[in-house]
Amino acid sequence: MKKVIILSLLSVFLVQCISVKQKVKTTPKTTSVSNATAKPKLVIGIVVDQMRYDYLTRFDNKYSEGGFKRMLNDGYNCKNNHYNYIPTYTGPGHASVYTGTTPENHGIIANNWYDKYIKKSVYCASDESQSSVGVEGKWAGKMSPHRMQTTTVTDQLRLDTQQRGKVIGIAIKDRGAVLPAGHSANGAYWFYGKDKGNWITSTYYRSDLPTWVKEFNAADEAEKYMKPWNTLYDINTYTESDKDLSKYEGTFKGKANPVFPYDLPNLKDENGGFDILKGTAFGNSLTTDFAIAALKGEQLGQDADTDFLAISYSSTDYVGHKFGVNSKEIQDTYLRLDKDLERLFAALDQEVGKGNYTIFLTADHAAVHVPSYLQDLKIPSGYFSNSELKTHLVDFLNTSYGSEDLIENISNGQIFLNHTEVKRLKLSATDIENALQTELLAYDQISKVYTRTTLTSSEFNHGIAAALQKGFSQKRSGDVCFVLDIATISYSRTGSTHGSGFNYDTHVPLLFYGNGIQQGETLQRTVITDIAPTISALLEISLPNAATGNPIQAALKN
Repeated sequence: MKKVIILSLLSVFLVQCISVKQKVKTTPKTTSVSNATAKPKLVIGIVVDQMRYDYLTRFDNKYSEGGFKRMLNDGYNCKNNHYNYIPTYTGPGHASVYTGTTPENHGIIANNWYDKYIKKSVYCASDESQSSVGVEGKWAGKMSPHRMQTTTVTDQLRLDTQQRGKVIGIAIKDRGAVLPAGHSANGAYWFYGKDKGNWITSTYYRSDLPTWVKEFNAADEAEKYMKPWNTLYDINTYTESDKDLSKYEGTFKGKANPVFPYDLPNLKDENGGFDILKGTAFGNSLTTDFAIAALKGEQLGQDADTDFLAISYSSTDYVGHKFGVNSKEIQDTYLRLDKDLERLFAALDQEVGKGNYTIFLTADHAAVHVPSYLQDLKIPSGYFSNSELKTHLVDFLNTSYGSEDLIENISNGQIFLNHTEVKRLKLSATDIENALQTELLAYDQISKVYTRTTLTSSEFNHGIAAALQKGFSQKRSGDVCFVLDIATISYSRTGSTHGSGFNYDTHVPLLFYGNGIQQGETLQRTVITDIAPTISALLEISLPNAATGNPIQAALKN
């Protein structure tokens, strides 16, 4: 009898639990923004080319409240965010942000790389089967994402919405527009400055420019930036940077010294016409103008299906390469970019509505301090000659094996063997790899060397070896990989560059803001491949098909 009573009471209890659970499941979600939608109507991905994390903190006291600080104060800041592979270049960076994986999977192993099957260098976004749209007959528009081997978060959005969700990619650089937009985008547009400064595309996307792009080009929007570039604020207040005239900076052709102001109308003929804008802060302003035109022209965020606007700010990279990371030119570029972001965010508020969109902001890589500057401060650094290395290795292999033709190519820190010659001489490729490893480790300014055999037969979990392995494509990469000493680069003695797996190249911002995003920050390490899974989780869509990152749960509400 007691057993029956207990079972009866247990049955009532279970029914009540199920009832409560059902009520919880059907309770509508609430939001702190009264006009916010359950999911964002628009996602805006912003990649700032060559942005170091410390640009957020170094220039903080001069940023407005509506640009970077709006994201910092009201969004989620991943303060210890890094790239987890080598090489840290623009093409692999954009691909990794949007695929959620590294070059070993998505296949974009550099900006340009040696294709050992066709025996020539290829560009990450080039596609000879396509034609230019907007600048007919030119190579500049022969682009597509066909070398990228995996899907992007933008592709997954298109798949999940049955192609109703729009995806648009925009950048000064073609690769900064093409790779983030993915394989199935509605459009990708980039800047061509050789003539009058127009935005163009490829037949991969469409056969003619949409009306809004034609109208933008017809308005000669680039022309308004063909003016002197001076500092936004009093240059004497730019105390966060080196002096204006510095031996560590490059400059434009036709200008004797790298000092403000820069008379762009008088310099343009010697610097590629309107292409000179790419290397100034005005390139970012023009990109913002075009992004706002796309927002309106494509009517992004105006229906029930989430849209995606992928923006890359490329001019920061051009300025950094020419003038260096400690220059007044780079500081002014970021202060002006801050104002451009404020303008973009205001347009999003107006067109899509506060609380109805989500933004992430990151970079495709960071950059090293100019090594000649570091040397003057007695900080270990240096310059490296790839051509001298090749001469040395050809001599070494000729002496060891009796052939000058065993090396086919050296690029991106990788050595490609001539396997036809290896077979002709009946040699072992593994033996040559090991011999090169020993020789390279004895070579000045090379700190680490890994062979193809090692990278394909071992698994590394941390450090430079793991970063090399994540950047190593079994199909596309070379036979021996080498790493230069810290802060040692193959570059000019002026200006900055990037490409390594060290903190100065890997540590980049990662900010989330808007619909579905918590307010807060973390010092826990996150990696660049976590971005696409986080946005996928926010949108409740499938992860990109080779994603290896994880959603950053702390950044998401609910």
